Amino acid sequence: MLSRTAALLLPAFGRLRITADPASAAAASSATDPVPDTADTVPAVAPGSIVAANHTSLSDPVVVLAALHRLGARPVVLATAGLWRIPLLGTLLRHEGHIAVHRGTARAAESLDAAAEALAAGRVVLIYGEGRLPRRRDSGELPPGPFRSGLARLAHATGAPVVPLGQAGSRRLTSGGTAKQLAGLATAPVRRPGLHVHLGAPLHLPADTAEATARAHHAVTAAWAAASRHAAAHRTAAGRDPEGVRP
Repeated sequence: MLSRTAALLLPAFGRLRITADPASAAAASSATDPVPDTADTVPAVAPGSIVAANHTSLSDPVVVLAALHRLGARPVVLATAGLWRIPLLGTLLRHEGHIAVHRGTARAAESLDAAAEALAAGRVVLIYGEGRLPRRRDSGELPPGPFRSGLARLAHATGAPVVPLGQAGSRRLTSGGTAKQLAGLATAPVRRPGLHVHLGAPLHLPADTAEATARAHHAVTAAWAAASRHAAAHRTAAGRDPEGVRP
């Protein structure tokens, strides 16, 4: 339900486009050409995959879930346990089997066990390798910060392929302090900012946790850079000033 709700609501707030690496979509004519954002040209995410996404704003999950819904995936999301305390949202998260991450507690490892069970059952698991939002206050983009080791450990324990996902533009929906985030949401239906999701080719991470974490971070950063380039190009083509991007 959350994925479908995200897919239904997002078009009112922004314009979503999806592209993929040529290695992931044979329909791409070159490494710089966007893949049209339709289900028959952008590759589906295989069951039992881990989708690793960059984390830039509170609206990220809506953008990513809407994109994955368009590709036919209904992922299980690993998210901070505090969300489960929000009325209605917590009920939906529990009902749909999403996974609470109790960071800094003895229960932290439970989330990886639950994610492994979901992967074994053929579910797609969405994880944010950074595990936190950036400190930047304006609506500009920053490359992904350092990854925690949970993604690498989950991939090693399950053998699941990792699909790097980069997204750009969600900070134009929500960023900064509370007042600015509310203002961003309130004006988004008028501004309808461009939102871009880019999928990299699936990869199998090595057994070494440090090496696997570095390789995943590199792949997600590359996907983010591609999404940022496409988003900037679309803003320029539409006559909008491109925002500062620091790849």
